[in-house]
Amino acid sequence: SFIAECEALKNIRHRNLVKLLTVCVSIDFQGNDFKALVYEFLMNGSLEEWLHISADRVAGAPIVQGQLNLIQRVGIAIDVANALNYLHNHSHMSIVHCDLKPSNVLLEGDMTACVADFGLARYLPDASRSLPPHESTSNVIKGS
Repeated sequence: SFIAECEALKNIRHRNLVKLLTVCVSIDFQGNDFKALVYEFLMNGSLEEWLHISADRVAGAPIVQGQLNLIQRVGIAIDVANALNYLHNHSHMSIVHCDLKPSNVLLEGDMTACVADFGLARYLPDASRSLPPHESTSNVIKGS
């Protein structure tokens, strides 16, 4: 999972994907392997928190369940769709996230959504990219 996430993130850059700052590999005080991925901090937390927690504090202000308005919800959906389009069609290799859920969508201060957690990411064969636009194979993921 750690190696898969490092491989997936090392060459991708998109405004709607969480930015990897650094990787740390070491040994802890008990002699166990220690591995960490350090990402940028997104001050509004996860979409999960905004959708399912009845009362919490995000960015210093209380939020309540369902506080996202329609414009914010549509904006988040568009941001996630843009991230997936990039991963599937425009990154150096076609990448399928495989674990997209509200807790893996993080929100910046302006509520821009960034997809995170590439631990289960998988690469698609290059052959899927060379098909005509209206043809596909079973290797192409649709609707994800």
